[in-house]
This record gives sequence, C-alpha cells and structure tokens, in this order.
Amino acid sequence: MKILTHKNYNEMCRAAADIIVKQVQQKPDSLFCLTSGDTPAGIYKLLVQYANEGKVDFSQCWFVGLDEWVGMDKNDAGSCTNFLYETFFIPAKISPSQMMVFDAKAADLDASCEAMNSFIKTHGPLEIMLVGVGMNGHIGLNEPGVNFNSYAHHSPLAPITVEVGQKYFKHETHLTEGITLGLRHLQEAGIPMLLASGIKKAGIIATALEGNVTNEVPASIFQTLSSGHVMLDEDAASGLINGH
Repeated sequence: MKILTHKNYNEMCRAAADIIVKQVQQKPDSLFCLTSGDTPAGIYKLLVQYANEGKVDFSQCWFVGLDEWVGMDKNDAGSCTNFLYETFFIPAKISPSQMMVFDAKAADLDASCEAMNSFIKTHGPLEIMLVGVGMNGHIGLNEPGVNFNSYAHHSPLAPITVEVGQKYFKHETHLTEGITLGLRHLQEAGIPMLLASGIKKAGIIATALEGNVTNEVPASIFQTLSSGHVMLDEDAASGLINGH
C-alpha cells in the first residue's frame, strides 16, 4: 500500500480527485465505487466542478454505492444513497442507468446483494473503490469480525456505528443493520482507496496501518493490498510511528 499524506483536507481531496480524473481519461467506461460521509464530500465537489468545466467526462462511467442503512433509500435524508445523489450523481448529471445502489428496503436483502455483485461482475472490474474508516476500523459497513473474503452482504451494525451514524440525521434514528460491498471487492479493485482526515481518525489509522492485520480491525486489510492508496491529511496521519 502507498500512504499519501497531504498538508490538509483540501489537498487530500484534490489529490484523490486527480487520481479519479486520470482513471477516467485512461478508461472512459471505468467502474467506480463511491462512499458517502463527510470525508469524500470535498472530492465530489471537485469532480462536479471538473465535469462542469469539461476537464472530465463521466458519461461512459459506471458507479456503485458502497453501502446503505437497511430500511432506507435515496429519498431518506441521512441515507448513504441520498448523500451520493445530492453531492455527486445529480450535480454531475449521472444517469440512473449508469449506477447501481443497494435496494436496502428490499424484502429479500440477499437478492439485493446478488444484484450488486452481478452489476460489478458485468461492468467491472472495479477500477477505484473509495472507502472511509469508522472509529472501530470498519470499512463501508463491514464491521469488526467480518470475513475478509465476503462479497456484498448485510449484517448487524456495531453499537459505535449506530451512535456515530446519528450525525447524519436530524432526529434520533433507529439503525440496526447495514448492507455493503465486501472486503473481497476491495481486494479485487484496481485501486482500493482509503480516505481519512482529522485528528479524530489518527488513532484508528495508526492501529489499522501499523497494528496486526485482523478482521477485528477491518481497515487493517489495507496492509495486504499492494495497490492500495491511503489518502490522509496531516492530522489523520499524526499517530503513525513511521511518520508518513
């Protein structure tokens, strides 16, 4: 893995956006996995700006959403899919035919997982898979204890994920289960890209990148990914002993 430390959040976002733009230029029909949350927001803002300026053309690209709270969809404020629509899909004028997001309201969640796996198989390989890291080391909604070889799946949320997840909602929201791409998808991606910013992520970044590789810290899988890119700002990197 490459650990790329940038002076601040804006520089980290610019570097990540540049990698995505370069990928589109090299392969216009690339498949990307996008994550939601505060950390990638700046990247999407730049990508929309570049698209509007004609610096990048997403018209042939394919997109999948990384994960979703079970029981929610794009119409639910605070959902992962709503975030992707509001920050990227709508402003970048991405057609619904170019994307696949989880049907997290499906009666049959296993079928929803299979539909996602099938879309990736058809339009893949995943060229770039953007992920963040949770305070417990989760990636997407792959919680501690997850099988490293899993594809899309659904599982109960860890208590800290439920607690931290409340920040995306105006009112306390009942979160119990998540549906997510798996860590096998991450291992098969051309560039698995981990994003982290801010001092609050310094501890878990140090544990994930310099501690033991264990499914109790899902993000530690990045230590095994030769093509992995870890994009950090100085605050998030501040706990690393090797001082990247």
